Order: sequence, then structure tokens, then C-alpha cells
Amino acid sequence: MKIIQFEERYREDFIRFNTEWIVSNFGFLEQHDKETFEKIDEKIKSGAMIFFAVEEDTETALAACMTEPMNESVWEICKLCSNKDIPHKGAGSAVFKAAMDWALEHGAEKLFIFSNSRLKAALHIYRKYGFKEIKLDDYEYVRGDIAFEYKREDCDL
Repeated sequence: MKIIQFEERYREDFIRFNTEWIVSNFGFLEQHDKETFEKIDEKIKSGAMIFFAVEEDTETALAACMTEPMNESVWEICKLCSNKDIPHKGAGSAVFKAAMDWALEHGAEKLFIFSNSRLKAALHIYRKYGFKEIKLDDYEYVRGDIAFEYKREDCDL
């Protein structure tokens, strides 16, 4: 497995993996999801990046994760997803870490994640990399009921 930055040939995998995952867990895509998928190029031009875990032999995408700036020093880690047809082999953790590192290397002092408390595998990854649960008034998504943050100052890099 190798980790790569966004390549056009994996655009539809990113959209499909996320769409399948969101719909299977929550029944529908929210407007915010659709906008993200429609504006991938704009987001990347504005500093965002999508990372893919790719099987080296077959070039098959295994997982993906996006990071994007919310402002100059605060970034969101989002759209963590995987290929439901292939065993993951740690691909989700690998793309998550790549997205996290990208944000920190590009000036993030704080990272945010909006999620859902029933997504145990994802919550495990967030905690594994030092994210702490926080309480918010607005979780941005209808399906959101939990949020996490990571502060650069709180962790050794």
C-alpha cells in the first residue's frame, strides 16, 4: 500500500466511497456533502488536499481522507472513507495521518473533526492520533453529534 495525494483518476472513487458510506450509515447525503464533491478542484486550489491509500500492485484505491482550511490556522479533517469491497489493511489510519500531517505542515494550529458517535472505527482513529472530544452548539451536519479537536501546542510532533 502507498499513500498518494489527489490524482484525477481517483476522483470518482473518493465520491463513491463517501457516498456509499454516508448513505449506508445515515440514509442520505447532506447539501454540504454534495457541495464538497462538486467543488473538489476549488478546494484543492484553496489549500485542501485529498489523500488516497492505493494498493501498489493493482493501483486500486483502498481509502481516502480530505483536509481543508477553515481559516489560516484552523483546518478540518473530513471525508474519511474506504473501499467497502476490499479489506482495509490500516488504509484508513494511513490516509487520516497523511491528511493530518498536511494540515500541520501548512500552518494548522488546530484541527477539527465533525462526526457521529456511533462510528466506532472512525472514533478510534481520531483518538489514536491525539484528538480530544469537544462540545459544540452546532455540529454542521444533521448527522453530526460529536466533534474532536487537536491542538498543535498540546502534542509533540
